[in-house]
Amino acid sequence: MKYELDIHTHTIASGHAYNTLQEMIHTAKEKGLKLLGVSDHAIAMPGTCHLFYFHNLKVVERQYGDLELMLGSEVNVIGYNGELDLDEETLKGLDYAIASLHTPCLAPGTMAQNTNALIKAMENPHINVIGHPDDSRFPIDYEQLVLAAKKNHVLIEINNSSLNPKGFRQNARENDVTILNLCKQYDVPVCLNSDAHISSDIGNIIFIDPLLAETNFPEELIINTSVDKFKLFLSNK
Repeated sequence: MKYELDIHTHTIASGHAYNTLQEMIHTAKEKGLKLLGVSDHAIAMPGTCHLFYFHNLKVVERQYGDLELMLGSEVNVIGYNGELDLDEETLKGLDYAIASLHTPCLAPGTMAQNTNALIKAMENPHINVIGHPDDSRFPIDYEQLVLAAKKNHVLIEINNSSLNPKGFRQNARENDVTILNLCKQYDVPVCLNSDAHISSDIGNIIFIDPLLAETNFPEELIINTSVDKFKLFLSNK
């Protein structure tokens, strides 16, 4: 299966990634992607960029030959009622936004608290993707999550970095199989992302592919197969 885009990547602006924006663009072009999304960590993540970084994204060109660049953010959910660490004005200025749970930004709560945090985040009109909801340190009611994603027109992410055996997220493989089966059952599209923190990892879904085969996941529910499909999804939010 050919994938045209990767929208969860990080540059040195995130504080714990290793390549510049231009280096990420160069590698994405080399790998033949049609769209690269850069989603640097928002301001509650220790060591990341200042709020002004997101306000100044307007100065960055968005077309590099055959590669289109989209600039968003991996926004931190900082409260169990879906509070986010970027304000509405800043979110409106982004091309897209991923909302994620991170332990430095919110202590894991109960399953009900964690699930409510993500569902409330989805209700924000500027949130387009829920990032890596596969970490058992944050227990989630996945059926509720998938149904809320369908209702709020939000993508569920399957995150390659979560599945890396060297990674720190817990039970990601088992949780992602559950998520994929529920998304197939309820006809909810997913976004396959690398979560690259170094340029060589852009577009890498080596750990995701076996799960797609195992769950017999339908191609039509994978948003990465077409830039046009992704843009249409964003426009319908």
